[in-house]
Amino acid sequence: ELQVDELQRLLAGMEKEHRSLLLKMKEGEAELGRLRSVEGDKLAEQDRSAQLEKEVAMLREKIHHLDDMLKSQQRKVRQMIEQLQNSKSVIQAKDAAIQELKEKVAYLEAENLEMHDRIEHLIEKQVSRGGHSARARSKSEHVSR
Repeated sequence: ELQVDELQRLLAGMEKEHRSLLLKMKEGEAELGRLRSVEGDKLAEQDRSAQLEKEVAMLREKIHHLDDMLKSQQRKVRQMIEQLQNSKSVIQAKDAAIQELKEKVAYLEAENLEMHDRIEHLIEKQVSRGGHSARARSKSEHVSR
């Protein structure tokens, strides 16, 4: 989540720089257009025009590079979010399976306890019917079981 937050912060910064560069490019193009509309003979204007053309080309290249970086970062963020969602799904499924197993264990323990109580009850019945010799035999059977 920290990486996702960091990437989102970086994306916001790149988007802000992207907008700023677009604005500069548009300003440069507007100024270039104004300079071209005025007399093209003057040397100072030609120099400024050439300089602005270079700036516009450089800004276009930077914008293209930033667009590529933004797309790459957005893909990474989407992949990380997808991985988080997949991990959460797996964890939820495992939690559900664990809960189901806990319920089965509790049921089997209760069933086991009930069986022990029945066995003890049967042993007591046999002891009370058969006397001392049956009691000794039932205890030895109980131990062997």
